[in-house]
Amino acid sequence: MNSGEDVRLKKLRWRSRRGMQELDTLLNNYLDVYYADLDGESLQVLERLLDTEDDILWVWLSGQKNSDDPAFSRLIDDIRRKD
Repeated sequence: MNSGEDVRLKKLRWRSRRGMQELDTLLNNYLDVYYADLDGESLQVLERLLDTEDDILWVWLSGQKNSDDPAFSRLIDDIRRKD
């Protein structure tokens, strides 16, 4: 991992610290395992997803509702599947 990737990963980890332990766990587990495999587009989608409020993010990640954004839906499926 080069220093640019290291900085981006640290920022993503910071942004993945949420108000709910369940969200922290899901997001950080995903980063732990799959960060190195994410391409630029996937990283951009993840960064946009992290702009979502905790309550909405939890509803999506817990499977209570689906996002209307197809890119979010694919990423959420990956996060849920890879937990």
